[in-house]
Amino acid sequence: MFLVMGITGKVGGATAQHLLAQGNKVRALVRNREKAASWAAQGVELVDGDWNDSAAIEQALNGVEGAFVMLPSVWAPSPDYKEAKSVIANYVAALTKAAPPRVVALSSMGANRTSGLGMITALSLLEQGFRNLASPVTFVRAGGFFENFLYGLHVAQGGMLPVYYNPTDRKSTMVATNDIGAEVATLLTGPAWSGQRVIELGSMVSADEVAAQLGEVLKLDVKAFAVPRAGWAEAFEQFGIPKDRTGPAEEMFEAVNAGWMALGVEGTEHVAGTTSARDVFAAVQNAAKA
Repeated sequence: MFLVMGITGKVGGATAQHLLAQGNKVRALVRNREKAASWAAQGVELVDGDWNDSAAIEQALNGVEGAFVMLPSVWAPSPDYKEAKSVIANYVAALTKAAPPRVVALSSMGANRTSGLGMITALSLLEQGFRNLASPVTFVRAGGFFENFLYGLHVAQGGMLPVYYNPTDRKSTMVATNDIGAEVATLLTGPAWSGQRVIELGSMVSADEVAAQLGEVLKLDVKAFAVPRAGWAEAFEQFGIPKDRTGPAEEMFEAVNAGWMALGVEGTEHVAGTTSARDVFAAVQNAAKA
């Protein structure tokens, strides 16, 4: 039995799907059983609760062979990242008491740093918070998700894909959520390890390459267009981030553009992605047509 946090999201869902496909039993901590009904129908054991309840997490950890944990995505965090700190404290309390045989935690490229990260700060705090756990831990530092470009299926009909990567030909680490799920499942079910490991997951890809692959799927000539820095705040507000709280998202992309999402941090392992942006775009478009 393996615990998967965030099962109703993309990464947790991909992890659960890979574990189930291998014939493993899966347990999930869920706030809304109705939202997770499709997983229950596939045999996933549902435990009521969420990451704000350390007792519920501990209950979900009881008797598992391994656990996949992640932080909820908060695009407008408090200045002191209290939301992430609270969840991390709950995880640490539960993981200390339950101490599963292995833990895999979703992190991010850049989380080895402690400042200038914007939203990635939460994952840096996660790695720091898990440093003294007794259980063997692997931090999967994933690249930027190809799924974050899915808006391109709707906005790129005119041949332009607006991005926050600048310059658009600079490569940074990117990955598909399916590949994250596959790697997490492999870590949970594969050979045991001791201590703590860090795996950089993804391949070096540029926004220009993503735009070109989107164009192949749309059968259009699509070019990446770097949104001017002065327009970032307004653009993020249109995505639903409250006015005057876009700073962490802006700082995150500034960090990416500074080259911090490159592979090869000392002391890490590397696993390349096998799913391309083209694959992600095509799968979503085909599903929409079905």
